[in-house]
Amino acid sequence: MTLFTRLLKKTCMVTIETKHLDILSRRRLSVSQRDESVIKSILENTELTINHMTPEIKLHLITPRCPMWKSKGDNLPFSDPYWAFYWPGGQVLSRFILDNSELFVNRTVLDVGSGCGASAIACRLVGAKRVVANDTDPVALIAVGLNATRNKVALEMDNTNLIGELNPDWSTVLLGDMFYDENFATIFSKWLPLLVERFGTDIFIGDPGRYPLKNHPVQSYLVKQAEYELPLNTRVENNGMTHGFVWKYVIK
Repeated sequence: MTLFTRLLKKTCMVTIETKHLDILSRRRLSVSQRDESVIKSILENTELTINHMTPEIKLHLITPRCPMWKSKGDNLPFSDPYWAFYWPGGQVLSRFILDNSELFVNRTVLDVGSGCGASAIACRLVGAKRVVANDTDPVALIAVGLNATRNKVALEMDNTNLIGELNPDWSTVLLGDMFYDENFATIFSKWLPLLVERFGTDIFIGDPGRYPLKNHPVQSYLVKQAEYELPLNTRVENNGMTHGFVWKYVIK
């Protein structure tokens, strides 16, 4: 079983825990020796690619041309490099952002479970005023920072667990391929209505039709905004999923 296949089969890609990592990619900050080692490993084990649904965005990803793609798990430099894959829900959400810039221009955006950072980067490219890339894995945020630099955009980074937080500053919240686990779907179903009811937050969800979302009561609050056919390589890599959807959470 390859590294990508093992990650695809996992029911949980992100460990929810509270840590603090104060990184602003718009500022020059001192980089620790550990961070330098992580950056070196990311650069050595990924490929800078535009072979995905958003070729406007360059991303450091593990592709079939990378040795780690076929790794069986021995001597990996990263324990769980989910952030080095561009999951289909994230791809369609980022494509939607680039295609509908008027929905994101001058907005303050929170990208939850940012992963490789593509959706956060897309928001900045179309003119969002402020974008927070949120991921609980500090290594993921180092990768996001590299990708942001490649695309010449400034992002704020936060690796505290912001799920459940109520912040009126977030005019838009993004959830790209975050409904891979039923427990997460339940957590989001309690959090999202509070954001909408109290602050009028726009919430956009990218998903390729994963079971935990399709069969959860939260689905009744989702209004489809777009549907995209997934490219061949993404279909092959994701068990034959053929389409991705962008939903808006709406209280009816």
